[in-house]
Amino acid sequence: MSALQIKKGSTKHSAYNLRSTFSDVEERHTLAVIVDNEAGVLARVIGLFSGRGYNIESLTVAEIDHTGHLSRITIVTTGTPQVIEQIKAQLGRIIPVHQVNDLTVEGPSVERELALFKVEGTGDKRVEALRLADIFRANVVDSTLGSFVFEITGAPEKIDAFAELMRPLGLLEVARTGVAALARGAAA
Repeated sequence: MSALQIKKGSTKHSAYNLRSTFSDVEERHTLAVIVDNEAGVLARVIGLFSGRGYNIESLTVAEIDHTGHLSRITIVTTGTPQVIEQIKAQLGRIIPVHQVNDLTVEGPSVERELALFKVEGTGDKRVEALRLADIFRANVVDSTLGSFVFEITGAPEKIDAFAELMRPLGLLEVARTGVAALARGAAA
């Protein structure tokens, strides 16, 4: 009950719609942020997330235009639709930010991630690891008598599935780059 003793929600006797128009369901969104390539910009963008308690699942940054000194920050985050809208609005207000695109809602996009897996194994486990790597199109980039390092590229779900299958075979270490994403089709 509110201070006015009004129950949340509307009834046929109320002239006001007191129901929230926002969903309480958390959604995963991929944001592409074009920023000036200068010192401190990444810290300001990340500070926005940490200062408000928003989580970042994945973060990649690279310069995309040497002459224009622009970088692209790709952020994967989760939140309710209201939180995602708030994040986009606050990102857009940071001075060195030129553009904020929510690739999740703007149409189809392509997401890829690179990962390295170090897997130990001898005998049957070694053979099974190589068989699974072939199925997932993972490349062997290093090999010793007791371990392999596999390189795999694909959607984050593919990387997760490969990791789960390698765990019982002797997964030692994982290094992931984070998501790189682009909208499909013609330039926006």
